[in-house]
Amino acid sequence: MNIDLNTRYLGLSLPSPIVVSACTLSSEPENIVQMEDCGAGAVVLFSLFEERIARETEVLNRLEESGHAFAEAMEFFPQADAYQLGSDRYLELIHAAKQRVDIPVIASLNGVSAEGWIDYAKQMQQAGADGIELNIFYLPTDIGISGVEVEQRYMRIVRRVTTAVDIPVAIKINPYFSATGWMAKHLDDLGIDGLVLFNRLYQPGIDIERLQITSDLELSEPHEIRLPLLWIAALHGRLNSSLAATSGVRDGHEVIQYLLAGADVVMSASALYKHGIEHLRTMRHQLTDWMERKQFDSIEAFRGVMSQQFMHDTTGQARANYIRILEQSKHQAD
Repeated sequence: MNIDLNTRYLGLSLPSPIVVSACTLSSEPENIVQMEDCGAGAVVLFSLFEERIARETEVLNRLEESGHAFAEAMEFFPQADAYQLGSDRYLELIHAAKQRVDIPVIASLNGVSAEGWIDYAKQMQQAGADGIELNIFYLPTDIGISGVEVEQRYMRIVRRVTTAVDIPVAIKINPYFSATGWMAKHLDDLGIDGLVLFNRLYQPGIDIERLQITSDLELSEPHEIRLPLLWIAALHGRLNSSLAATSGVRDGHEVIQYLLAGADVVMSASALYKHGIEHLRTMRHQLTDWMERKQFDSIEAFRGVMSQQFMHDTTGQARANYIRILEQSKHQAD
């Protein structure tokens, strides 16, 4: 059987639905080439953080200022025109990757200011990025900020970026809106090209001996698939935007689940950190092997067949499942 893994995401043609999500593994062009060779359908570059660029700019300015007072000391530092800022390196990476791979290269932007979102998005487009993923890391811990204000903040950013660039734009959102479906629909109405579900907000711990905040990076685990799986299934067929699933992808098993729920692409990074970039081959093989066993010759043949689009009375079914799970847990306890 000839297996067709082609899919579309953000209006782009991809040779595979398995996409490398934003991570530091994509910081080198050689890694991106390897990702394509191992079967990635696209690569989302690691995020460009506006604050980091601002800090590097501040360091450069201080070096220049100190140079006027201590000219001899400046011999130990690079000249200002030779000092590459993070944004320059990032844009060069986009350009270098586009010269070496055929799959889409999607930039990731984590801005702070209105000017930053717009300016860096334009620069990414000029560098040759096929698309931009907006990674909005914002924790509304101020108890004076309402849910409506948080939602409006997201929508302002989307309006600014989508009107500033011509390439497709996706947004990586978190699952903590008061009405996730409503928010997804409004972002879709604004013309966003893709929704990435969901952003993992890295939450702190506390070292009780040192009395310090800890912020260790924990890679995602397969059990984390449940929440994005639920919302992918709920939104499939109801929006114009592409749907990208992320979190909890260990291997091809999770890829298949997400596609059955209705995802256009499935993103993974934690599995590649654990097993290496070559693990993409394993994920791809597991997907094609399953498709052969189930007699599916293309992604379109089964995408979304387990979504709510094909279910009647989804609210009633959700309540029934909830009750059934509670009953099972009671029997297990007994």
